[in-house]
Amino acid sequence: MSHETLRLTVADHIATITIARPPVNAQNNRFREELAEVVDSLGDRSDVRVIVLTGEGKAFSAGADLSERPTQEPGHYTAHNRRVRASFDCLLECPKPIIAAVNGAAIGAGCVTALCCDIIVTSEKGFLQMTEVNVGLAGGVAHVRRHFGESDARLLIMTARRIYGPDLLRMNVASACTAPEELMETAMGIAADIAKASPSAVRAAKRSFQVTEGMSIYDAYRFEQTQTKALSTSDDTAEAMAAFREKRPPVFKD
Repeated sequence: MSHETLRLTVADHIATITIARPPVNAQNNRFREELAEVVDSLGDRSDVRVIVLTGEGKAFSAGADLSERPTQEPGHYTAHNRRVRASFDCLLECPKPIIAAVNGAAIGAGCVTALCCDIIVTSEKGFLQMTEVNVGLAGGVAHVRRHFGESDARLLIMTARRIYGPDLLRMNVASACTAPEELMETAMGIAADIAKASPSAVRAAKRSFQVTEGMSIYDAYRFEQTQTKALSTSDDTAEAMAAFREKRPPVFKD
């Protein structure tokens, strides 16, 4: 299937989505529709176990396409906000892990897109920035707060500063910060490690992160135990146990 704003490749159980809307990969309605369509499809594909999301050129995504800002016509803003939420929710709700490889500017909606992924890796030239306060807008606090400490979250939101890869690593927002030419190798290495693991166990792990956010530790751990119990009778677990006993790599079916 061809797309106007994205490129998709799949190999070795790893799907790579590249945002391809030059010059800065700004997000318009077509992009939002295509991202949700592609991520939903990959979530159901048995040949995909993990997804890497990156940007073409020098930007990850420089935010919303301002030429498509909603008008004050009744219902227009409501519909626009619903489409924007859907483009973020598809990443949060996808049953497969998603790795953001932040190759350059991730601004506004682009920043939130990266923050909706499960793992963030960035190049030294990659940066996150929320510019809403400079243009009289608001938004993104909830997503920023999930990854940044309270003071740093306020710094990002209230100053509109660019926070580059080395500082994102120091702040524990990114899991790795690399030279630009090493970014995709690093992201694909993490993806390969995930792809080797039990697919059903990885999906259960992501489900635990989704469900237990905001729960008490008591209720959260009880939920995780139900996940473990369900997995205990799965084909994946039986294969993993057999492979361990036989000292061989496991061969998972999905």
